[in-house]
Amino acid sequence: LNPFNMAATSVRFFRRLLAPSRLVAVSRRGLADAEASSGTTFPLTFSAPHSAFFNAMPVVQVDVPATSGNFGIRPHHVPVLAVLKPGVVTVIEEESKHSKYFVSSGTVTVNGDSSVQIIAEEAAPLGHFDVQAAREGLEQCQQRASSSGSEQDKTEAMIGVEVYEALVKALE
Repeated sequence: LNPFNMAATSVRFFRRLLAPSRLVAVSRRGLADAEASSGTTFPLTFSAPHSAFFNAMPVVQVDVPATSGNFGIRPHHVPVLAVLKPGVVTVIEEESKHSKYFVSSGTVTVNGDSSVQIIAEEAAPLGHFDVQAAREGLEQCQQRASSSGSEQDKTEAMIGVEVYEALVKALE
C-alpha cells in the first residue's frame, strides 16, 4: 500500500466517524526569536481541506499528537516540523477556554517567529463524534484486520483500527 493510498484510507475512516513520521528538527535548533514573538500568546493557523478552525488567532498553548510523541507548544517554542497521528489537538485560547479537535493525520509547523500552522488531512471538533459509532467502527476494523483478506485490505483495516482506537480513547 503506497503512502497516498494509506492517507486516503485514513481519510475514509475519519469521514465515517462523524456523527449525524517523524519529528524533523530545524538544522539550527534554538528558541523562537524573542523580538518576533514577545508576549504570552502566539498566532495559530489550524485547518483541514473543508474547514478552517483558526486563522492566525492568538493562543496560549496547543497540544498535538505527533508520531514522535505528543507535545505541547507555547510561545518561544523551538522551531519544529512534525507529522500528526490520529488523536486530539487541544487549543488553549485563554487559561479558561479550551477547544478539542480530533485529527486523522497531518503536519504541524512551529516557525522561528513562534507562529504555528497545523494542516490536518481531516479534523472536526471532538463533540461532533459519537462514542458508540466509534466503538462499532473499531470492532469492524479489528474483525477485518484479523480476517483472511488481501494485504491491502488488512493494511486498510489496521489504519482504521489506529484511527478508531485514538477516537474511542479521546471520547471516553
